[in-house]
Amino acid sequence: MIRLVIWRHGQTEWNAAGRTQGHSDIDLDDAGRAQAAEAAPRVAAYHPDVIVSSDLLRAAHTAEALAVLTGLPVEPDARLRERHFGPWQGLTNDEIRERYPDEYGRFGHVGPVANPAIETLDDMAKRVGAACRDAVERLEPGGTAVVVTHGGTARVACGSVLGWPPDVWHTLGALHNCHHAVLRRTDTRGWQLASHNVP
Repeated sequence: MIRLVIWRHGQTEWNAAGRTQGHSDIDLDDAGRAQAAEAAPRVAAYHPDVIVSSDLLRAAHTAEALAVLTGLPVEPDARLRERHFGPWQGLTNDEIRERYPDEYGRFGHVGPVANPAIETLDDMAKRVGAACRDAVERLEPGGTAVVVTHGGTARVACGSVLGWPPDVWHTLGALHNCHHAVLRRTDTRGWQLASHNVP
């Protein structure tokens, strides 16, 4: 068996304000740093062999809390960034709804957002899936990789690795800040979701 732990970063000021972050490089706030310090021992209990993190500060600084406990380096990987939301970045949902009503109405419901500045879900899934595969392919049997990433990215990572069709990914609840999911792969059963939204 090998294990993949997908860990969402701690809280930022934009999380607390309900602002879309995307590729904006927003760091952890005080609450987020405390969340990372509190959650890191529980993630360390999986005895990771590899820590790979989005290169954005909120994920990288969450990963550092785990690195301190394990002695492992944090390997940055830009493929684990959140979806790029173009002109929506920095806006609240209400602001997006007001400024881009047609696009917002399509988001997550009837199809892709018709804005070339917003990354497609397909493009996002390709980069995120590849990053997760690269992380686990280096593991020996019994090994564990921890991927530190973002809310939307975590959902896409779970769905991609598990082989679920994209139209059902939305049924997987979003990870809360500094919560994680555990996926495991065996020779007989392939990938399975072992646990989700673990604090």
